[in-house]
Amino acid sequence: MSKFWSPVVHSLTPYVPGEQPKISGLIKLNTNENPYGPSPRAVEAMQRALGDSLRLYPDPGSDALRSTLAAYHGIGTEQVFVGNGSDEVLAVVFQALLDHEQALLFPDISYSFYPVYCGLYGIAYRQVPLNDKMEIDVDDYRGPCGAIIFPNPNAPTGIALPLAAIERLLQAQPERVVVIDEAYVDFGVESAVSLIGRYPNLLVVQTLSKSRSLAGLRVGTAYGSTELIAGLERVKNSFNSYPLDRVAQAGAIAAYQDEAYFQQTRQAIIATREALSASLGQLGFEVLPSGANFVFVRHPRCDAARLAAGLRERAIIVRHFHSPRIDQYLRITIGTDDECAALVAALTELLPAL
Repeated sequence: MSKFWSPVVHSLTPYVPGEQPKISGLIKLNTNENPYGPSPRAVEAMQRALGDSLRLYPDPGSDALRSTLAAYHGIGTEQVFVGNGSDEVLAVVFQALLDHEQALLFPDISYSFYPVYCGLYGIAYRQVPLNDKMEIDVDDYRGPCGAIIFPNPNAPTGIALPLAAIERLLQAQPERVVVIDEAYVDFGVESAVSLIGRYPNLLVVQTLSKSRSLAGLRVGTAYGSTELIAGLERVKNSFNSYPLDRVAQAGAIAAYQDEAYFQQTRQAIIATREALSASLGQLGFEVLPSGANFVFVRHPRCDAARLAAGLRERAIIVRHFHSPRIDQYLRITIGTDDECAALVAALTELLPAL
């Protein structure tokens, strides 16, 4: 601790990202990165952006990117917001839209950055328990509140809500902002972007890190009514008026233009996810239904921490959470077919020993 810190710093519990070990030959299934590289068109576009123009500031409004995103989703450019990864977009969202007199609501098992932002910005919040099936029940969000946020699919469970349930919540809370965090939506879940024209209180946040294989580029997006987007722009332009650099804007545009590559890689991940879920089920694991690029599993007869440690000894890293209700679960990223086969082989060897 430092005497030079501002008072709020002493009270913060920062977000802890997934481990990024530097071990050769590692099978890394702990941070939900895409096993396939980004679109070749995106790589080419970024390479072309590397040149003399980097001495100039980028377009502060990311107008070409926002136009591309608007056309892709069939909405207006003024309904699109972009930032450095969805985490920065969410930071702006928390400041601009979620700080109210009444408490912000989000699930008790969800993205652990939400309480971190609440602590940083002094936002009162209440965590709503998932039901016994580890599902979000929108009826639990009908009471008084300042705003609502949750991922769909939820993380780390991977369980998704149907669009009808989200619409039911929007109808029940017309005077409250509802933020749907869709980091994993492209792996088999219907996006809520189609609802923003009918519900001015809806904001949808997405990222290029997962399904577009651009986690290293840091590009996040948000979609909503012009009123909500204008609020985000006011906050963004108060502390970072040039959020996306020239290379990031060029790569993001090209990634969205390469629809064929996007469909090919996401379908490959979905197929591998289903095959891995079946294999884990045959080994006795309970596998929650996933709409994401990961599965959330537990074994009724084997301790999750010991399983994670045993896999690490075999150079396979998965995510184990030391948190109430989920300390017996492992979150396993969907890798390539070969990586998932190696995981199953390691578990087949490991389980009898435990």
